[in-house]
Amino acid sequence: MDETLSLGRIAGVRVGLHWSVLVIVALIAMALAHGRFPAAHPGHSPVAYWALAVLTAVVFLFSLLAHELAHAVVARRNGVEVEGITLWMLGGTARLRGEAPSPAAELRIAGVGPLTSLLAGGVLAGAAVALDALHVSGLVVEAVAWLGAINILLAVFNALPAAPLDGGRLLRAYLWHRTGDRLRATRGASAAGRALGWFMVLTGFADVLFAGSLSGLWAALIGWFLIAAATAESRQAQIRGVLEGVPVRRVMTPAPVTVAPSVSLSDFLAEGPFSPYRHSAFPVLAADGSVTGLLTVRRVEAVPSQARAHTSVRDVMHPLGEVVTTAPDDPVLDLLPRLQENPARRALVLDRGRLAGILTVADITRALGWPTPPEGPRHQHPPQLSKGQR
Repeated sequence: MDETLSLGRIAGVRVGLHWSVLVIVALIAMALAHGRFPAAHPGHSPVAYWALAVLTAVVFLFSLLAHELAHAVVARRNGVEVEGITLWMLGGTARLRGEAPSPAAELRIAGVGPLTSLLAGGVLAGAAVALDALHVSGLVVEAVAWLGAINILLAVFNALPAAPLDGGRLLRAYLWHRTGDRLRATRGASAAGRALGWFMVLTGFADVLFAGSLSGLWAALIGWFLIAAATAESRQAQIRGVLEGVPVRRVMTPAPVTVAPSVSLSDFLAEGPFSPYRHSAFPVLAADGSVTGLLTVRRVEAVPSQARAHTSVRDVMHPLGEVVTTAPDDPVLDLLPRLQENPARRALVLDRGRLAGILTVADITRALGWPTPPEGPRHQHPPQLSKGQR
């Protein structure tokens, strides 16, 4: 979930908002201003209801932020890098770069979120009792009490043992500790997440069809999100299981076909799609052998046909500064996020400044076709095959 508005850094962690946050703020404010507040404490002006409702919704977002910040801080203390936090319609997401190093670390990172929400709920509930004892406006007490209740509910919901909820990560930590297999543990937690998601979808629609309650649509939406997120998490775990510890050199295409920057596009096209230009992207090499950029067929197609005779490769190529580069011994797993974010969707593999190969998403997809190896010590070099096995 990409952020729309950056809020800067809090505790050294980048924090941002997605535009869908406006939806949840509006829904909460509307429900409180038109429902809960007037029903519990009638007689106040609409302005008072709306002002307190909007303030309550904003405080709720800050409680979500505290939940995610707790994850991020504990993750960093356990050696896991944190890319940032994004608040969005269905809550918040702490983007972690990498996996917890052990089941114990996973337990600490996952468990601190619900504990933070539970603590916040308890503090707010206590504050509501104290404000009521001081005879503060009942409307204010109602808002604080609602915040306390919703944080406790958030803690309980997140503690459910189903991925991608925090409880799912706690379940994964337990299964990982019991089996010693992180991938198997992730599959178990993801299966629980999909089961919970389908339960919420079915019961939500049943609530709409048989009870006529539109609130069931909200439960169905959350359930559908759980199904999608749990499935994606299982897929990510499979990718990590295959690619963990694999260097770029084992996946890349070595000695790719290259093109000179001075070649015109018409001359370039005259050679393809047959030998040697049968690919869709080509490293561009200067006369001294240095890499200057990357030419893609999409860039060539964007040039009008009548202008191609007077347009050189240099004019339309991606400059080297816009291309993802890596070294042959870099881990493929660390490269994958950069590859997915880059428009070219390719990486040039440079060895001491010289071209060693090219790596595409298709290369990684082929690698993922291999059976997932069991967790444990990996061979530094692939086993040698006999002539009869090749």
